[in-house]
Amino acid sequence: MTIILTTREDINLSSVFRVAWKKDTVQISGNALQRIAECRASFLRLIETDPVPVIYGVTTAMGELASRRLELGERDRHARIKAFAAATSFGEPLPDRVVRAIVLARLANFLEGNAATTPRMALAVAAMLDGGPMPLVPSSGQGGAGEILALYPLFAELSTRFDLEVKERGSLINGSPCGAALVADAALAARRRIRLAEKVFALSIEAFRAPLEHYDPALDALWGDEHEAAALRGLREFLAGAGTGRRNYQAPVSYRIIPRILGHAHRALASAERAATVSLASVSDNPVYIPPDDEHPLGRCISTGGYHNAMATPALDDLAATWADICLLCDRHASKLLNGKVSLLPDLLLTGRDWSDSDGHGNVGYVPMAITGYLEQAKLAAQRTFIPGTESAGAGQDDVATTVFLAWTKEARAGRCLDAAMAMLAVIASQALHVTERVAPPALQSFVADIRSIVPPVGDDRVLGPELANLTEWFTRQVFEE
Repeated sequence: MTIILTTREDINLSSVFRVAWKKDTVQISGNALQRIAECRASFLRLIETDPVPVIYGVTTAMGELASRRLELGERDRHARIKAFAAATSFGEPLPDRVVRAIVLARLANFLEGNAATTPRMALAVAAMLDGGPMPLVPSSGQGGAGEILALYPLFAELSTRFDLEVKERGSLINGSPCGAALVADAALAARRRIRLAEKVFALSIEAFRAPLEHYDPALDALWGDEHEAAALRGLREFLAGAGTGRRNYQAPVSYRIIPRILGHAHRALASAERAATVSLASVSDNPVYIPPDDEHPLGRCISTGGYHNAMATPALDDLAATWADICLLCDRHASKLLNGKVSLLPDLLLTGRDWSDSDGHGNVGYVPMAITGYLEQAKLAAQRTFIPGTESAGAGQDDVATTVFLAWTKEARAGRCLDAAMAMLAVIASQALHVTERVAPPALQSFVADIRSIVPPVGDDRVLGPELANLTEWFTRQVFEE
């Protein structure tokens, strides 16, 4: 499938999902190409006016030499410099889907002429999404003031195929398409991860026989929060047709606050989706070309801080913190299920059979220890991301570094820790149903079957680690691939 791009609003979460995750292609519409060409023509006339306007990287040099004016004959030579010295980052590359999202987000500057580049450059960027291999973009070492350490290697090969004209190099490497793509990627994953969490906790609720009043529809209105109401509805959807014989007194705190915690997950998701929606359609170029109007018949070009995305990082941090909190609930639920005095479940839950010479734990009994390990890793990853300074603060212009790469990496790590914690809680809940010979509510039965196809109920002693690892990978695939 091909997505037609006409305006910046065509670059949104839906198009990121289709282009980055599903590998659809894009095509720039004729109207957009005409607008790009018209803005390019106006821009070229603008830089030929007298007095010559000060435009960073066009009529001046770049970086620490920004104060030096370029003579008319220098501009073309300056534009054609293949300056890839900034491509110094290395390490684990960003996933292919994220790189595709960055390329798509890059086009937001082009579609309405704000990059003041040629149509051929816009078409070349769009063609990078035609299905060929994407350049490798490191996720580590991104300590620049903007995103040029990532954008240089992304567009290096493309720039070697053209004699770049004035402003085209800057239009490729300036701005914040990476921040937009990273928060969009996290938002798309978060919606699926929250859905998985609702399934896992509904399964745990059923295994524990927690009273269903904790998730009563009356709470939707009593609490008065749309996100907590969404969490309550999600839990009730999977608990429909739940078994009888439930305890007649309240369950532990970790069971009663599930809708509140998952409600904040929905709230964090909404924040990430808003940050992504705004960022993807944002013109973040520096300098940015503003098309002609009555007051400025040739348009104007101004320097901005658009390359620093200040809304993406807090949204990513909030998601990471939420994943750590949910890991904690997984840890508490697993421990409560395995404590027969609290769960009222038989000690057979621990192993599936009665071993008189066992140490009282068995295979499943040790699983909470592993959850605790992932919980602590998630908590470390969920520390707030502060704006870092740069080593070059004593000279030049770049005295503050961007934060979004750090925040995305931590959110991704916390999310995968949650995948592991949920997988292990799901196994314990599945074991509880197995030992007590109960079936899951109808909406969870296929989910339980999938879990047991990877980690069958525990009877005889066996090494569970590899099976739990496979189930964790399956959970992560549900987040990113299904």
